[in-house]
Order: sequence, then structure tokens, then C-alpha cells
Amino acid sequence: LTRHTENLNFLKSYQPRNAEVKHLRILLIGPVGVGKSSFIDSVDSVLQDRITGRAPTDAVTGSSSFTKNVGIAVFDFTKDPEGFHSFMFNDLMGFERPAESGVHVEDIKLALKGHVKEGYKFKPEEPLTEGDFYNPNPTLSDRVHVLVSVVPAESLSIMNIEVVEKLREVRLAASEMGKNRHYSTTVNALCRLLSKFLKEQVEKCSSLLGIPPNCMFLVKNYHSEITTSNAINALILFALRAMVSVGEDFLNDLQG
Repeated sequence: LTRHTENLNFLKSYQPRNAEVKHLRILLIGPVGVGKSSFIDSVDSVLQDRITGRAPTDAVTGSSSFTKNVGIAVFDFTKDPEGFHSFMFNDLMGFERPAESGVHVEDIKLALKGHVKEGYKFKPEEPLTEGDFYNPNPTLSDRVHVLVSVVPAESLSIMNIEVVEKLREVRLAASEMGKNRHYSTTVNALCRLLSKFLKEQVEKCSSLLGIPPNCMFLVKNYHSEITTSNAINALILFALRAMVSVGEDFLNDLQG
């Protein structure tokens, strides 16, 4: 079997061994317009073997029109007509500048612990404390099992320092909670996939956020393509398998 097929088969057959969890929950965070929703669409396209468009984005800004209006959304992935893959993505509005704009860091910390219910509309000026969208008693299934930071590989050097600080704060909070973390970067053109360029971007990411290079995966989102590509699929499948494996390790560690 090719590595591509091995990764696809792994994802199709994956089931959390922890009986308390039916679906591994993966949270995506990052700047506004970085491509979180496009990555979700790209994952769906790979798994369906056709170009899909489930997570709507603004054609001008590239930001998610859904999470901008709602705040947090859950995406699962069809495996066959009667079932779904055993992992899902949580997507939420991105970080913005100034610091008072975009999603509040404290709300992300609550989401990591499972306190934020689906459909909550984030308020940058006021983090969630209580009410209809606050889950006071989250189960292990409600919690986030994998944290994924998505950043633009082609423009790391000009990424706003306030956004970088927010990413660092969330990563540290996840680390303190014992959360396994995974780091994903997005590349917007295949011509960028040159060894020297990639090495430089990985080093910049590691320096900015303090993430080990072996926790970084570079991918390309589907954008204008009308059919799927083995080259793009391979990058996405490799990163996705790493996310799922990290999440499974986290759940297994909880069981001792």
C-alpha cells in the first residue's frame, strides 16, 4: 500500500479506544482569513474524493461567513451513507487586531474545557461566563482533544504581534491543561513547496510560538481546483492522521 492509502485507511477505520468518547474533537484556531474553513473543506474533499464546500467563506476576505455570524461550529465527515468518521472539527471566529476584536482568548480556554456550547456567538468585549450557551458540567466528549493552530506560511514575518501573542497564550493554556497540541500551517501555492522555503517557515513558526518543528505540518488548501489532486491529498492526509494520533494519545493518557 502507498502511504496515501495507508493514511486514508487509518482514518476510515479509526475509533477512539476510550469508551467515553465517540468522536475525537479537534479545535482550529488562527488569524481571521487564514484558511481554517478552507482546510475543513479540503479535508472533506479528500475524504469524499471530490471538491466540496461545506464551510462557507467570504469570497473577498477569505474569512468564514458562518463563524463570523455564529461563533463556533461543529463539522463531522461522512464515511459512508450510514455513518461518519470518528473525528470532528470545531471551527470558530479568528483572531483579529486590535486585541479587543475577534474571538476572546478566555472563550477559547472555556471551549478547550468543553464549557462552550455549539452555536454560541462570541463577543470580543465580553467572554462567556454563564447562560444558555455555557455548559457547567462538560463531559470528556465535550472537551477539545486536539488543538490546531493554523497560520499563513507565506506571510509569517508580517503576522500581527497581537495575534501571535493570542496564539501563544492559548497554546500555553492548553499545555497547562495537559492538552496534546498540534500545529498546522497553510501554504497557498504548490510552487511554494520548496525545501529551503519550508525550512525557513518551520523555523519561523517554532521561534514565534515555541512549537517543536516535528509538531508542524504544511498543507495546501483546495481553492480554485475543480478536481482533487494526489499531491494535495497526501499533505492533508498526513497532517490529519497526525492530529488524530495525537488526540488518541491524549485520550489514552487519561485512562492511565
